[in-house]
Amino acid sequence: AASDVYKRQLIGALLGLSGALMQAVLRNPLADPTTLGVASGAQLALVCATLLWPNMLALGPGPVALVGGGLAALIVMALGARRGFAPVTVTIAGMLVGMLASAISTALTLGQGHYLLSLVIWNGGALSQDSWYGVIRLTVVLVLGAAGAALLVRPLVVLSLGGATAKALGAQVGAIRVAALALAVFVSAMVSAEVGLVGFVGLAAPALARRLGARSVAQVLLAAPLAGALLLWLVDSALLALAAFGLPELPTGALTGLIGGPLLIALLPRLRNIVPPDAERNDTLPPRAPHPWRRVALLACATVAFAVLSLFGTRGPEGWGVISGAIAASFVPLRATAILAAAAAGALLALSGAALQRVTANPMAAPEVLGVTGGAALGSSGGAAATLIILSAYAARSDMAPARLLLAGLAIGAFASALLAAIMASGDPRAWSLLGWLAGSATRVTVAGAVALAAMAVAALGAALLLSRWFDILPLGSGVAQGLGVPLGTVRLAVVLAAGLATGAASVLVGPVSFVGLMAPHIARSLGLLRPAPFLAASWCLGALLMSLAAFGARTASYPYDLPLGLFATLIGTPWLFIALLGRRHA
Repeated sequence: AASDVYKRQLIGALLGLSGALMQAVLRNPLADPTTLGVASGAQLALVCATLLWPNMLALGPGPVALVGGGLAALIVMALGARRGFAPVTVTIAGMLVGMLASAISTALTLGQGHYLLSLVIWNGGALSQDSWYGVIRLTVVLVLGAAGAALLVRPLVVLSLGGATAKALGAQVGAIRVAALALAVFVSAMVSAEVGLVGFVGLAAPALARRLGARSVAQVLLAAPLAGALLLWLVDSALLALAAFGLPELPTGALTGLIGGPLLIALLPRLRNIVPPDAERNDTLPPRAPHPWRRVALLACATVAFAVLSLFGTRGPEGWGVISGAIAASFVPLRATAILAAAAAGALLALSGAALQRVTANPMAAPEVLGVTGGAALGSSGGAAATLIILSAYAARSDMAPARLLLAGLAIGAFASALLAAIMASGDPRAWSLLGWLAGSATRVTVAGAVALAAMAVAALGAALLLSRWFDILPLGSGVAQGLGVPLGTVRLAVVLAAGLATGAASVLVGPVSFVGLMAPHIARSLGLLRPAPFLAASWCLGALLMSLAAFGARTASYPYDLPLGLFATLIGTPWLFIALLGRRHA
């Protein structure tokens, strides 16, 4: 239908404009409605309204999505402001908010089976509709967005010179940021309200515009909507062509990564780096702990103590208590298996994240951030390893540049998410069991699987401690490492392969639980454990502790039903990272 053609182009243009505005105001090529949590905030608000408070939708989904996306953006900006809007800090905060919102949305979706199909399709971003009303609404949004962007061009040009320079020239830096971000949130939230989640276009369109020759702020703001419209039109047209040959119709928004991900990876080697070179110099570290191994020992004791408490503590019809007697003989072995599997999976994910952060000297490097978790969801250990091999080959060519490495990881993750979305929306009955597996669970792990995973976790920790000297040298740069005789290529390849295999093993047994690999190393660093050996050991312990806590919460919070393991891992770890980000100001 003609209305569908116009709608695809409008949605692509709006998301391209939103991403360009966010990247311009934050001077961050990683910024878009997805990476900054805006889309996830809008999604959570709409899911909550649909399932819990349907009367809130009386005026339409637009206001609800706008409130959700606006609150998410407000939290991210409040965290980013504490560190001078440094790109990595803002991206970490956006991922925190986005993961938390997505985890809650998944839990609510799983808990409402009669809404499951419609929510999955909506989350995929279905663009086909039968009327022109949506086209008219989106046209109005585009006109308003274009007018606002035109008014902001000159202030954004001044802001591109840097916050200090802009203030010296008399610019109201805070007002410019608030206005530009408010406009970007408005545009992207209205798209989410109209058609659901359409990921990755806001990230890829500005990159494509720069590759095609756009240099100034005005040129990018003009070219990014055109690039977004073209990208989304190509994706949707390809799906319609496949449907004409008898294949099932799939939601366009969930599949944009199939084209956008590889496209961005291909463009990255020639993409001009727009992150200021001094943007992260004030990303200071906490004071080093005077006795690091004492803190590691305390973490290990806390992990063991909580595992024992979780093993025998229970919640039943009469409330909390201790399991005993004949019931203990039946349930303790099953519970011990689940606890061991969860703790081992958490330890492997955390150790993988810690190792990747040391190798890349990048605090955002983690299995879930670099697309490894998505690869594991598609192909367990082999998928995770394949993802990391591709990423490490690219990263070695670009000398581990943080912004480009993160963009490549996001692109790979988007590609994997797109394939998963295609499976989910295909109508195959096995897709519903896949949704439950994606949420994470340790209750179906066998004794042999749990023991094997624990043995792998112990062996991985031993190997990491043996290589701790190399982990101390690698963050100093390739030149220093090679000068000291470190076989750089071999070490990098070994680390990324080991991290991929560990992530795949953990994911295939307990599901692709996100966030632990990013969260545990940050918590260890915030405790002052900065030297490689105690940092790796503490990350390992914290991963085991976080997943044990998550398994206990998933089992007891909604007795007698189990909730998603990934939800509780996110709920437990997010406050720690929020506190860490809030506790360190931009110098």
